[in-house]
Amino acid sequence: MNISKLFIVIVIFSSLFNCKNEVRQDENKTTPKQYKPNWESLSEHKAAPEWFVDAKLGIYFHWGVYSVPAFGSAWYPRNMYIEDSKEYKYHKKTYGNVAEFGYHDFIPMFTAEHFNPEEWAELFKESGAKFAGPVAQHHDGFAMWQSKINPWNAYDMGPKRDILGELFKSLEKRDMKTIATFHHARHGQRNAKNPNYWGEAGYNSHYPYHPDLPTSTTDPELRKLYGNFEAIDEFNQYWLNQVNEVVDNYNPDIIWFDSWLNVIPEQYRQEMAMHFLNNGLKHDKELVICHKQEDMPMSLSVLDFEQGGRREINPMPWMTDITLGQSRWMYVEGHEYKNSALVIRNMIDVWSKNGVVLLNVSPRADGVIPDEQRQVLKDIGNWLKVHGEAVYGTRTFSHYGYGNAKTSAGHFGGQSAKTKYTADDVRFTVSKDNKTMYAFFLGKPESGKRIEMRPLGLHRYPTRSPIKRITLLGTDIDTELKWELTPETFHLTMPDVEMNDLATVLKFELE
Repeated sequence: MNISKLFIVIVIFSSLFNCKNEVRQDENKTTPKQYKPNWESLSEHKAAPEWFVDAKLGIYFHWGVYSVPAFGSAWYPRNMYIEDSKEYKYHKKTYGNVAEFGYHDFIPMFTAEHFNPEEWAELFKESGAKFAGPVAQHHDGFAMWQSKINPWNAYDMGPKRDILGELFKSLEKRDMKTIATFHHARHGQRNAKNPNYWGEAGYNSHYPYHPDLPTSTTDPELRKLYGNFEAIDEFNQYWLNQVNEVVDNYNPDIIWFDSWLNVIPEQYRQEMAMHFLNNGLKHDKELVICHKQEDMPMSLSVLDFEQGGRREINPMPWMTDITLGQSRWMYVEGHEYKNSALVIRNMIDVWSKNGVVLLNVSPRADGVIPDEQRQVLKDIGNWLKVHGEAVYGTRTFSHYGYGNAKTSAGHFGGQSAKTKYTADDVRFTVSKDNKTMYAFFLGKPESGKRIEMRPLGLHRYPTRSPIKRITLLGTDIDTELKWELTPETFHLTMPDVEMNDLATVLKFELE
């Protein structure tokens, strides 16, 4: 095992003695009595409260009417109306012509008969997540809460249950924070008056429009499912009213927005943020707004990277949403899942760079979370039970780490969440009081291996070392590592015990 580059750790020791690794974010902001619908007022909000930075891990899930066909992707509702797409061909073969069996005909088949919010909440808690919640509404326009605004909702149709409300209650019983994610900004039909885009998968609208398709319906109720409004401002208000309804009725701690929030005019986004943040003042909650790309000002919200993360440490806390599927977000028959090692190691990389992970699971339409996904969640939870002190409540070092892993580009900037790490890749975190540093080996180091590290930084301490002792987390008793410091070298000997298959963590206690 080649880990000679571990000399970087010594540089970090020096940094620990000379700087504080606090959350460098909005420290001097004061909370107003009421927020106003402008960016200046809204920016008085602290974008990333300490509880959020401490939490490190949350869970959400893509689950809805689109889970019924279990084919393609969560974009099945759109793609089934696009000729020559694999979803269109599958739909025609399996269910018939889209004019005779539209997306709305799947709703009675979305039964969720095995949905158990208590069992789900317990599973999420056991995974080590500190917050959780559903995709409240995906691009398809079907709401997963009891809505008086959107007639197409899980309480009045399909399962006939308040999915979001029931789960929130179960999570709150376990002292977990709640998150509701919104993906419906592009749900509004913006191409009806532009024949050049009829029948196509346009950027601004989820459902393809064509006079011959069911998506062009003007039925007073059905048009709301397909996003057909007489004027786009009517839809914009409809979008805002639904977000506000969830905020008013369920008080989520985090609201998260998928891409295309930029197509909602600034006025509506400002009103949304004002309403949410003022609701937090009312209930004495420190809230979080998450967004993608440039859709909200960074002064008041947390930036999210889909399926990836930053390549370097960022002083502003950030988030990444990743899925347990190899690429899919909803349940798809036969789709493979990432293994526990890949997920945990990539999460450690995120945590070392000041990030928070939002992990997606994909239940079946009947409300069953597949065993393969459950096992990964349990593996994460078991690993965190042993190594959690190196994760929860920690902060970044002056350097996130080093290694030989090759990273590819992520979906929306940064790097991929499927990077393959080994024990040659090392990441760091530090306790808030700077008295403890943790080194994560993203693989299984060789037992008994003696490692030589260059003593960079320790020249500042000619008569003593800042290290009190080094131990291995995860052993029945503290397994102390042998180490020695000379003016020329620093040696560390890995203990002669079995290392963790997922990620091994060393604890450095410092002066």
